[in-house]
Amino acid sequence: MGRIGIGELILVLVLALVIFGPSKLPDIGKALGKGLHEFKNATKGLNSDDEVAPTKSEEK
Repeated sequence: MGRIGIGELILVLVLALVIFGPSKLPDIGKALGKGLHEFKNATKGLNSDDEVAPTKSEEK
């Protein structure tokens, strides 16, 4: 499995244009962006590296 090159990227974009049409592509991109943003927010803090030490006011 190698990297995706320019040729493959163009092929995927042309296929998406043919399958969904030019009027639906902005909606699909917007929905995909929102989904990725929500996923990023949901996974924030799951790593043990992201944990912060409690402050003195939280220790009481």
